[in-house]
Amino acid sequence: MIRLRKLEPTDLPFLYQWENDASAWANGANHNPLSQKDLRDYIESTTGDIYRDGQLRLIIEDLPAEQSNNSTIKQSSSITVGCIDLFDFDIRNRRAAIGMYIAPEYRGKGIGTKAVEALEEYAFQQLDLRLLYAVISTNNIPCTQLYRNLGYSPSSLLKGWTLESDAILWQKLHNKK
Repeated sequence: MIRLRKLEPTDLPFLYQWENDASAWANGANHNPLSQKDLRDYIESTTGDIYRDGQLRLIIEDLPAEQSNNSTIKQSSSITVGCIDLFDFDIRNRRAAIGMYIAPEYRGKGIGTKAVEALEEYAFQQLDLRLLYAVISTNNIPCTQLYRNLGYSPSSLLKGWTLESDAILWQKLHNKK
């Protein structure tokens, strides 16, 4: 089971490692190293309120199975495995983009799927968004499969989106029931 939570100052070492993972730069918007000061300033300045900040970064924690049904979970028993973002937030049109990073040693375990599902629930139910989208490089097969399996539709081929590959815009409209 996973949990999404706001950033804490103790997340600085993880963010520093992840933001400086040059192998992930081809699939993201960051293409340069970030200092601990840059990241500390970001953690201190973000309110965790998407309406104020225009974006929302949440930490993805993996919870041990025996504690997934326990409402008094100890923070120290969880494992920080990645982060997930809502960005390019458009209040008027009620939409936002999704970005995600899972640490390499936790990939392929279904954590990304669970994190996107949890983020969708929050975005659609609490924020009342009507559309979520992700721009995925055509060479990022795991993410392509993740979004396809979660019901996102490919809507546009973005030719030459990065130096390495084209990209596809994946979208999911929320159907209120």
